[in-house]
Amino acid sequence: MVLGDWTFRTFVDGLFRLDGGSMFGVVPRVLWEEFHPPDDLNRIQLALRSLLADRGDRRILVDTGIGDRWDDKGQGRFALDRRPGHLLGELVAAGVYPESITDVILTHLHFDHCGGSVRQGEDGLEPAFPQARYWVQRQQWGWATSPTERDRASYRSEDFEPLEAAGNLELVDGLQEIIPEVTVVPVHGHTPGQQMVEFHTSAGVLVFCGDLIPFASQIRPSWIMSFDLNPLLTLNEKKEFLSRATEEGFLLVFEHDPVVEACTLAFEEGKFVAKDTLSLAES
Repeated sequence: MVLGDWTFRTFVDGLFRLDGGSMFGVVPRVLWEEFHPPDDLNRIQLALRSLLADRGDRRILVDTGIGDRWDDKGQGRFALDRRPGHLLGELVAAGVYPESITDVILTHLHFDHCGGSVRQGEDGLEPAFPQARYWVQRQQWGWATSPTERDRASYRSEDFEPLEAAGNLELVDGLQEIIPEVTVVPVHGHTPGQQMVEFHTSAGVLVFCGDLIPFASQIRPSWIMSFDLNPLLTLNEKKEFLSRATEEGFLLVFEHDPVVEACTLAFEEGKFVAKDTLSLAES
């Protein structure tokens, strides 16, 4: 998809499964299973979607999937469906080489969002995109390097600590236009210092929603993950963002929805509804 000076395309690092109840919190299964059929272990399928934004002078990748470093136990637990190096392989097949990426924006540092940020080198783990600056909110970096008992399992330090050691890390403090036409917007309900990424092009605004709105079905404000550390804050953040996105005609890109990649919104009969659903992978 071309918007203004930018060309956007999505890539999928693979698929995995998480407990459906955890993904929808207090929402009864009878409501969410219509959109996300669970398997025999009550797990639903999630995509590992990244966004590539290319303006010629900047080639930006938003989030990097789950990565290759999983043993048989981990692959079985999450029903990982991917090949080693899948994201890198998909990028190279499209003519996008790791060295050509100028910036990697990480919404946050949970393992399914940043696992592909590093790769095995001769001397250990190193940045998978060696010329890129990796943009992370300072608050999220501090949280990820010292997580709580409740969310410690969501972080794997080997996914992100090599970025600092290599000198590729850029820490951001709050709402900021980090690159002309590219603004990161902090949201804190899921984890402190998560950031959505907004591309303000001359032809409209495209937003990568991260885990504020993982699925298109979760444009319902109260459909919130139990993984969120502060669900009431998430509720308020979602309502504020969805209202703004509807009024200003944003195009939303969903990181984890295995079917709906992107859509615009409308507000009809007292609720938000998805409009103009599309696939950026095929645009």
